[in-house]
Amino acid sequence: MRSANILFKDEIAGVITQQDDGSFTFKYNTLWVNNHHKPAISLTLPKSTKALHSTYLFPFFFNMIPEGNNKQVLCTRKRIDTDDYFSILMEVASIDTIGAVRVIKQ
Repeated sequence: MRSANILFKDEIAGVITQQDDGSFTFKYNTLWVNNHHKPAISLTLPKSTKALHSTYLFPFFFNMIPEGNNKQVLCTRKRIDTDDYFSILMEVASIDTIGAVRVIKQ
C-alpha cells in the first residue's frame, strides 16, 4: 500500500492511496470537508466524508501524468515502470503542475 498527500494551494486536502490489489482510494481531510470555504479539488471528486474508490487511477490524477516522450524520459531517468502510474504521479505532480493541486509522498 502506498499513499500520498493531496495539496490544494499548499494545504492538505486529502490522501490518495494505492491498495495492495492495485485499486485506489481518495479521502478528503475531515477539516477540509467541514470547511465550507474549501472547494472540491475536482468536479469528479466531490467533497465527502466517505472515501472514494476506483479500480484504476482516478481520471483527475491520471491527467496529471505526462505522455509520450516526456513520460518515457521521466521513467527512464527515475527508473519507473511506464505502467506504474502512481509512482509517475508522485514523481511529477509534487513540483510540476499547472493547477493548484500537488501530490506529495507521505
